[in-house]
Amino acid sequence: MSEIAIRIEALSRDFGTIRAVDSLTLEVPRGTVFGFLGPNGAGKTTTIRMLLGLLAPTAGNATVLGFDVRTQAGAIRERSGALLEHNGLYERLNAEDNLDFYGRIYRMSGADRQARIRELLTHLSLWDRRHELVRDLSKGMRQKLAVARALIHQPPLIFLDEPTAGLDPVAAASLRDDLASLVQKEGVTVFLNTHNLPEAEKLCAQVGVIRDGKLLAVGHPDTLRARTEGNRVTISGSGFDDNILTLLHARPGVDRAQFVNGHIEIGLTGEVEVSSLVSLIVGAGGQIEEVRKDKASLEDVFLALVREEQEVE
Repeated sequence: MSEIAIRIEALSRDFGTIRAVDSLTLEVPRGTVFGFLGPNGAGKTTTIRMLLGLLAPTAGNATVLGFDVRTQAGAIRERSGALLEHNGLYERLNAEDNLDFYGRIYRMSGADRQARIRELLTHLSLWDRRHELVRDLSKGMRQKLAVARALIHQPPLIFLDEPTAGLDPVAAASLRDDLASLVQKEGVTVFLNTHNLPEAEKLCAQVGVIRDGKLLAVGHPDTLRARTEGNRVTISGSGFDDNILTLLHARPGVDRAQFVNGHIEIGLTGEVEVSSLVSLIVGAGGQIEEVRKDKASLEDVFLALVREEQEVE
């Protein structure tokens, strides 16, 4: 069995004169959570739809679990789970009946369906709500049930398209925790579309960054952080003004300086002595209480990659 769950080679998709996905090439190893990062309209959903055989590529090739997306789409969908724009739930059925319905579609036996339903609903803290109609569940609960629907037939691969979009922070955090636990327990490969960078940082072992249909970078989050060759410094204190930001911006190696919640946040693109920045701020009248140096976040990485692309253009 191949160690690669998804292999994509120069995959493109046009809609009229618009190229939504542009010569995408990447590989997703089995048993990993792969985060496909980019803003709305970057081409993430179009990519998933091509990988599931729901959209024909304009050019290029891709295989999913060893099956060709052009000629073997049915085999891909049988072996994959998917949570796309719509949750696929029937609101006039209860939670248990929804999962039973999908278990029947996948030709699971009655005993296997009942065991799997209990397992998933228990893990997702929905077992006690199994007899409630879907329309009466909270949005967070419905989204958890939709994840269970995608996993009902124990697929080796699941596609998730912005699974926490529209959820409040508590519900989103709960769903992320449940997803991470399920992935670890069942060993599935996850292809996760998201524009939520903190979400990707918590869940993904590998990420790809896409913008305007083009892949900007792919790799482990730590590898991408190192690629930016930068760090972030947060300075707390008082007496900060726009003049200090102007002075910081003028220093070599300082990529950006901005006020964030009363602090000064400085992005570095090279080796810069933080002590020299502290001296500059103090010399300009600032009073410093705390200095904290952090690694670049995925947000920093994404912004740096976008700037690199814009410079090339």
